[in-house]
Amino acid sequence: MLMATPLAAQDTVRASGAMLRGLDKVSGRTTDLPLQIGQAVRYGRLEIRLGECRYPAGDPSSDAFAQLTITDLRQNATVFSGWMIASSPALSALDDARYDVWVMSCQG
Repeated sequence: MLMATPLAAQDTVRASGAMLRGLDKVSGRTTDLPLQIGQAVRYGRLEIRLGECRYPAGDPSSDAFAQLTITDLRQNATVFSGWMIASSPALSALDDARYDVWVMSCQG
């Protein structure tokens, strides 16, 4: 039996990119991180790669679901791999002492 997920619960549309936001907890500075599907961006010691971004077909501005892989370049280790949901950032969050990263919206 398949488990229902937020993506399976509604019709979604695949976007060509996403807008993420990063927070450096030490400096308190936020940075907007626009990414295209398959692209990676460096944020401090992290590399963030966007695999996919989806949004509800009937209401593009209501939510965003982004599949991300985040690597700590100093440790050469994946610190996050999965879906982040814009409306519920704590549900599936990056666990890092210095940085927070969350999904703002899908783009394009």
